[in-house]
Amino acid sequence: MKVYLAQINTTVGDLCGNRERILAALAAGEAAGAELVVTPEMALPGYPPQDLLERADFIRAAQERLAEMAPRTGRTALLVGTLWPNAGPGRTVHNAAVLLHEGRVVSWHAKSLLPTYDVFDEDRYFEPAGSVHPTTVHGVRLGVTVCEDIWNELEIGARRRYRADPAGELVRQGAEVVVNLSASPFELGKPKYRSELVRNLALRLGRPVLQVNLVGGNDSLIFDGSSCGYGPDGTLLGRIDPFCEGGTLINLSDNQSQLAMPDLPEPEWACRALVLGLADYARKCGFGEVLLGLSGGIDSALVAVLAARALGPEHVLGVSMPSRYSSEGSVADARALAERLGIAFKVIPIEPMYQAFLGQLMPHFEGRGFDVTEENLQARIRGTLLMALSNKFGWMVVSTGNKSEMATGYATLYGDMRRTGRNWLGDVPKRLVYELARWINRDGEIIPKSTLEKPPSAELRPNQTDQDSLPPYDVVDAVLLAYVEDRTPVEEIITRGLPAEQVWDVVRRVDQNEYKRRQAAPILKLTCKAFGVGRRMPIAGRSNPRDWGAAPQLSSVLRR
Repeated sequence: MKVYLAQINTTVGDLCGNRERILAALAAGEAAGAELVVTPEMALPGYPPQDLLERADFIRAAQERLAEMAPRTGRTALLVGTLWPNAGPGRTVHNAAVLLHEGRVVSWHAKSLLPTYDVFDEDRYFEPAGSVHPTTVHGVRLGVTVCEDIWNELEIGARRRYRADPAGELVRQGAEVVVNLSASPFELGKPKYRSELVRNLALRLGRPVLQVNLVGGNDSLIFDGSSCGYGPDGTLLGRIDPFCEGGTLINLSDNQSQLAMPDLPEPEWACRALVLGLADYARKCGFGEVLLGLSGGIDSALVAVLAARALGPEHVLGVSMPSRYSSEGSVADARALAERLGIAFKVIPIEPMYQAFLGQLMPHFEGRGFDVTEENLQARIRGTLLMALSNKFGWMVVSTGNKSEMATGYATLYGDMRRTGRNWLGDVPKRLVYELARWINRDGEIIPKSTLEKPPSAELRPNQTDQDSLPPYDVVDAVLLAYVEDRTPVEEIITRGLPAEQVWDVVRRVDQNEYKRRQAAPILKLTCKAFGVGRRMPIAGRSNPRDWGAAPQLSSVLRR
């Protein structure tokens, strides 16, 4: 059997556009001689459709677009990821794969395992499959699964999340090939993990397993694609490059492939994901140009490089907004970067506006010295300038704050931490910011060397550096990795050799600044636990472990 995996980039809610992308994939598969074309999960409505699934008119329109595709199928069958109405009790729709062949709907297969963790909330919308059954295409018994249905392999995970094993059950019922329609979001390390999962499943079942994954950016999620298929002996039968649309024909009668999955360095994975995420966000939201504050620091420099790669330098504007505390070197670094990238560049000094604010406020600040209030005024003036340019010209503002700053609240609410179009680095810790910058400069200096070498500074007061207010970034990022991403208890983090007071300082900042993050621009997910929909913490509550009644000395007694 010849199966064509169609790795396509769909837009949530664009039923007509997605239908045409699916039909184009069908035509490509037919031209390649495929007997079956497989699309990603929810390819027709887009993923994740969220509360669009609560609209009866959307569900009806999706069914109509599906019906329009059926007559386009002939000898080549088409397996489409879409929604399917639930005729019984429970939620109104299934997350399903629908088989179209020779002009009609042959069968539909609901997703059995519904992820409801991190960024996933499928139990809110979908009714799970009550049972699974193979279907037949060109005489081959096909086991159809949808994404999470195969994410239950003990061989690669610490624990099994579900009792059910849909793929194993399909094989027990006679499935000769297992296909998996996926919309599996990207995070660092996940493409390799996902590929190993598919390979392990093929080895365990003794059957070929073919997975086609969605590619593209939808809101905060980036989908890398990286579709692949493995034979029952673990041979890689076919693959599609990450972060791009494409297709591959897998001949199940030929398992002599010499292919290998891509092995990219972490900065390249991160860079390509971020570029795709912003490019798709801008395109799908209708923005042609973006602007950002270009301070001469490392974060804004990295965002400028990525923006130029995502949209083209002619569609990017960098704005330097120096104050009395900005160094000449910072403005020079910003200008040099803009010239190297070929992006537009403006300088708008904020001193006149800052003086005007101080003139109005000083009588009301009588008896109070200079503090964070005057510092934050500068950041808020800059935010106002960027939003004014955005309003006037229709450009999208992108924020430049990194994950370490968002985590600790080291940003000005309604200033540099604001509801802009997108916070590109919101899931990029400071460590990775520097790694990405060095990777970008690997073949020549794009980001000025002085930007990389000078101490990070907001330049809101004389001789300021970030470490005046924060622990060293290597400590901050180590704590964030353990506390936020791995959910490690604080006492265990301290046993790893980090200074206890600095650990508690970072934890306190993380917990206290949830209110700020709720008001920040949405981010692009890059790690296993990003701030946003995948991390839901209370604002009005006690989330710091020191508030839970078990002091360190008491908890050590409880462990005995």
